[in-house]
Amino acid sequence: MSGGKYIDEEGVLYTTPVIREHGNIYKPNNKTMAGETLMDTAARDVHTKEIDLVNRDPKHLNDDVVKIDFEDVIAEPDGTHSFDGIWKASFTTFTVTKYWFYRLLTTIFGIPLALIWGIYFAILSFLHIWAVVPFMRSYLIEIQCISRVYSIGIHTFCDPLFEAMGKALSFIKISVRKEM
Repeated sequence: MSGGKYIDEEGVLYTTPVIREHGNIYKPNNKTMAGETLMDTAARDVHTKEIDLVNRDPKHLNDDVVKIDFEDVIAEPDGTHSFDGIWKASFTTFTVTKYWFYRLLTTIFGIPLALIWGIYFAILSFLHIWAVVPFMRSYLIEIQCISRVYSIGIHTFCDPLFEAMGKALSFIKISVRKEM
């Protein structure tokens, strides 16, 4: 097994995930089986990819929304300070309460909400793939046919009419003169 602990420049302790030589139940390190193509392997890897337990927001979805620290909520301006012990206790209380209450809520509601969101996005994907895109494609095909018929009708009937009106009205001259 490989994995370890290291301390960064700021003194924060990090642990690296343990990687077993023979893989894990989600993604074994076995070679491809006989008759298995690269496409089969790629299709399977989409569903069995490993989760990054260190960086849980790789696409930075929540950078501006829920990164709330004690200093973002409670701040004492210059000239108005509480006792240092009260300030430290308040900081600790806020941080620990936020940390453990979040964990409690995710323990209670995390899996049911993941199930609900999984179902929702499965339905959304299904509707998009099997209803919306085919409907839009057929609509564009039909509208293209109708637009050609419309274009032919406009060019056949309206173009000669507007050309005749343009020639008839082109002989009108307007002049403005100022009389005193």
